Amino acid sequence: MTEQQKKFPEFYVTAPQPCPYLPGRLERKLFTHLTHDKPPELIDRLLTTGFRRSQNIAYVPYCEGCQACVSVRVLVNEFKSDRSMRRSWSRNSKFVARRTAPIPTQEQFKLFRAYIDARHSDGGMADMTMLDYRMMVEDTVIETFLTEYRQRPEGAPDAEFESWPLKAVALCDRLSDGISMVYSFYDPANSDSGLGTYMILEHIEFARRIGLPHVYLGYWIEGSRKMAYKTRFQPQERLGPDRWERAPDDGTDF
Repeated sequence: MTEQQKKFPEFYVTAPQPCPYLPGRLERKLFTHLTHDKPPELIDRLLTTGFRRSQNIAYVPYCEGCQACVSVRVLVNEFKSDRSMRRSWSRNSKFVARRTAPIPTQEQFKLFRAYIDARHSDGGMADMTMLDYRMMVEDTVIETFLTEYRQRPEGAPDAEFESWPLKAVALCDRLSDGISMVYSFYDPANSDSGLGTYMILEHIEFARRIGLPHVYLGYWIEGSRKMAYKTRFQPQERLGPDRWERAPDDGTDF
C-alpha cells in the first residue's frame, strides 16, 4: 500500500439494525477509521460535512430509503437566547465551567452512570463500563476537550475547583470552524433546571469568545421527541444534499 493510499480513508457499511429514533425502521451507517496517518484537514472535512465522531470512528447515517437524520449547527455570531433559555442560564449560573484535557475519572464515570440509568437505561450505552467510558473520552486523533461543570460551595476559592461537586460534563471536539458537542451528561437531579440547555448555551458563548462561528449539535430528526430540543437554538443551519442551508426558525424541515 502506498503512502497516498494509507492517507485516503476506506469506508465500510454496518449491517442493518433497529433504528433507535424511528420505530419500525432499520438503520445503517457508513463509517471510516480515524488514524494518526490521516491528514488533519481530511478528518476536519469529514466532521464539518455531516460525519460524527465516536472514539476513532467517523460515521454518517446510510439508511436505505431514509434521509431523516439531518446534521445541524448553530450560527454562533447571530444566536440570541429566548426567554426560556435566559431562565435556564440564570438558574444554572451557579455552576462554574472549566475546560480540561480528555482524561476520564471515576468521578465523571459515576455521574455518567447516574445519568444513563436515569434517562437512557434502555439505550445503547446502558451497559457501558469504566473501560468503555475511558475509551469514549481518550480515543481521539483530533483536538478534544472536556468541559466540567461544578457547583462552587459558598466562599470557596477557584483553586479548590476539583473538590467542588461535579454536576455535568461535556465531551467536545474543536474543529476548524466550530465546536462539535460529542456527548453531554449531567446530574439527573438537575433535570428540571434546564442544565442540558445551559450546557449548550455555555458552549455557544465559549465558541463566540474564541472566534469560532459554529456549534455542531449532531443530527436532528423531524418528529423525534428526543431531537426536538435542537430546533430551539436559532438561527441554525442544516446540511442539505449539496450544502449547509439556513433553517426556518419554526423548526420545520427545509
